[in-house]
Amino acid sequence: MSANRLRTALTMLGIIIGITSVVLLLALGDSMQRFIGKELEALGTNMLFISPGGNRAAAQRMRAGAAPALTLADAAALNTLPSLAGAAPALQSGFKLAVGNETSSSSVSGVTPAMFKIRNWKMELGSVFSEADVRAASRSVIIGHKVADQFFYKMDPLGKYIRIENVAFQVVGVLHGEGKQIDGPDLSELVLVPITAARAHLIRNPFPDNVHYVVAQGKSDGNLQDAIEDINETLRDRHHIKFEEPDDFRIDNLASFAETAGKISAGIAALLGLIGAISLVVGGIGIMNIMLVSVTERTREIGIRMAIGAKPRDVLLQFLTEAVVICLAGGVVGIAIAMGLAAAITASGKFDVVISLSAVIVACGFSSLVGVFFGFYPARRASRLLPVDCLRYE
Repeated sequence: MSANRLRTALTMLGIIIGITSVVLLLALGDSMQRFIGKELEALGTNMLFISPGGNRAAAQRMRAGAAPALTLADAAALNTLPSLAGAAPALQSGFKLAVGNETSSSSVSGVTPAMFKIRNWKMELGSVFSEADVRAASRSVIIGHKVADQFFYKMDPLGKYIRIENVAFQVVGVLHGEGKQIDGPDLSELVLVPITAARAHLIRNPFPDNVHYVVAQGKSDGNLQDAIEDINETLRDRHHIKFEEPDDFRIDNLASFAETAGKISAGIAALLGLIGAISLVVGGIGIMNIMLVSVTERTREIGIRMAIGAKPRDVLLQFLTEAVVICLAGGVVGIAIAMGLAAAITASGKFDVVISLSAVIVACGFSSLVGVFFGFYPARRASRLLPVDCLRYE
């Protein structure tokens, strides 16, 4: 190996590429699963989104004079269910925001104080609306920190005013954190007003008690399926839906989204690992080819060793050891390259890639197996050569 450094390096190259692929792709798969889990945890996996619609045809409901709808009274009724920790209604629509000459368009949500508790929204500055603000339809607004940076850069936004469709709302709080919300924009881009203020000043609705959706939270120590059944029974009863008729509402379970996302991410992680393993097998085939050439070139060496007393198993062990050493050395270099690439990806700030100890152990073990598997045939072929034929070989 030392006398043929270029050949050894080229032999190792396939293993280096394969190990780098295996380790990095396994790390990417694990990191993707953690990222998806973190995002879903931020959304809240015990939350339920109830929206009007369901499977009932709109034309059928219109003929009956009752288009699918949810109301404030529905939300209040859900709040009394023992299987729920709470339920909060919401109105939502897009509006133009303006502060001075700075303008932008954004989704504005009308919510109640209960929404902050259910969604686990924390305040960076200021405070949440009070029930008195909701009763008075107070023109107060809570914004995400990206909205605050856009309109009040390097300023204290509390007490300042934002015009929403030319209606002035006073900033009373800034939300903490960021993260995509299932029912709207990123947390850092939210614009929240009391639901009564949204209904009075922004969203002109001929049915003032209607809401766009209701967010409910199942109790942490309860069965979410029981909560879904309770919601279904309560709303069917309130909407006077007969037994044979379908629902005029839809319940979306975030836990089912999390389960589906987990299965998809696990499948992608397995696929990435398989792709890396294929590249490692290709590297192993390269090792076998080089070792076969090496056996042919070193025929006289093999003959001399066997002529002075070496047994076939000694020759077998020699060539098998060379193959394993090449694979292990390539594995170490591949792991180092993978760790460097993972650190570079993490440093970019776009994705957090962490190489686990299990991935390193799997890579080292797999590289050893590749060395043994693909090095065995050349080693066995070398051990079965006859000394006389080897010494005559030119």
